[in-house]
Amino acid sequence: MDLLTDLLQQAGVRRRLLDLGTLTPAASLRFPCERSIGLHAVTAGRLFIHAPTLDEPLLLQAGDVAVMARGCHHVLSLRADPPTEVVTVGTFARDGRDPASAHHAQVISGAYQLWNDPLHPFLREMPPWFVLPAESVPRLGPLALTLGLLDAEVRRGDLGTSTIVHGLLDAVFTYALRDLTQRQAAEHPGWSQAVADPQIRIVLALMHEDMAHPWTLDDLARRAGLSRTALAERFRAALGDTPLSHLRTLRMQKAMQLLAETGKNLEQVAQAVGYQDAFGFSKVFKRTTGVSPRAFRQQDARDRLQPWRLQAE
Repeated sequence: MDLLTDLLQQAGVRRRLLDLGTLTPAASLRFPCERSIGLHAVTAGRLFIHAPTLDEPLLLQAGDVAVMARGCHHVLSLRADPPTEVVTVGTFARDGRDPASAHHAQVISGAYQLWNDPLHPFLREMPPWFVLPAESVPRLGPLALTLGLLDAEVRRGDLGTSTIVHGLLDAVFTYALRDLTQRQAAEHPGWSQAVADPQIRIVLALMHEDMAHPWTLDDLARRAGLSRTALAERFRAALGDTPLSHLRTLRMQKAMQLLAETGKNLEQVAQAVGYQDAFGFSKVFKRTTGVSPRAFRQQDARDRLQPWRLQAE
């Protein structure tokens, strides 16, 4: 079970490529990220991130990759002082300008939208700003090589460029998240630390693989080779939650995905996420999300008409 891939799928992540082409002194760009994780890969020059959550502008240079958590509104600029003229960024559009000048920078960006709450613990725990400096990335490592391919493909603009660039951007995003989980596991309790524990990882994989199964603490502990008490203590120490409470979060996130993306009725959705009937499922869903499943589905249908809502590609 690939837990990272599965949690992103269950969260309903949608991606949009935001290629800024060449950033110039006259063009500071705003990224409204209310429901999106942002990614910036700088391929030439240097630039600054300005954001209300930063004490000072964050400098990014060629080869740096920056990931910002959901809700981190920010502006990219070539200037360290606060930008005065700001344009909201658009979608993929190559401008063909030469970024070699000291007064330009080349950056490739992506928005990874997570429309609905509750967010998976890993996504809730993401630091507002995470930067992989170029000097910390091995020159012949997979991330550096992928960035090189990404930059070359954007510049080339040949047949199939859009497909290739989207795939390479996803690879950069995943490499960055992988690095983030490793650092988080070493420094902070949370989901990243939980998946670093082999026995807790077994429990998490069981939950992800079969949410409809009527798991009990005894079942999970036995499959992980732990006592009930040991599992509960180690799980709480790592995640700050109980196994069954975490399972409920996963089920509600999966339920939101099914309600939003399929035509399954409430009974079918309930059974798919481990509830015997629609009534019991609806009570838990409303207690968790604040709305009934039916109201959630109706609101989600309205939200899909919003221009900033990303759709499946």
